[in-house]
Amino acid sequence: MSRSGEQTALSLLEEASLRRTKPRLLVLQSLLAASQPVTQEQIAEQLGDKTPNKVTIYRTLEALCEAGLVHKAFLQDRTWHFELAHNCSEHQCHPHFTCTACGQTTCLMDMQVPAVKSSHNGYTIQRQRMQLEGLCPQCGQR
Repeated sequence: MSRSGEQTALSLLEEASLRRTKPRLLVLQSLLAASQPVTQEQIAEQLGDKTPNKVTIYRTLEALCEAGLVHKAFLQDRTWHFELAHNCSEHQCHPHFTCTACGQTTCLMDMQVPAVKSSHNGYTIQRQRMQLEGLCPQCGQR
């Protein structure tokens, strides 16, 4: 991991008043290096031989989610995908696009999606996620 990634991870933990543990640093550095939301399994693969066990990675992700540093971006094939929360607001995540042909997921941070009203027919909406599916530009040209 890069020195700047380590410094950023340390800063994020400090801002959230979380202890600097090795698993937290490693997971945050992995998420900082990711260009798209990743699964717990992908984080473990990316960390290689430095990998804490899967239970530790899961607990670390949950703690980082509770602190607001990370969020569960979307659920695909019964697996959560995680990303840093800095590109989203407390109540709304940016849209994600998953190509149905190649499976690649892309963050669409420049796309504006209107927020749903805070309540509807007695439901209290706490967070809005949007996952779009279709063909990416490369697969759409084939």
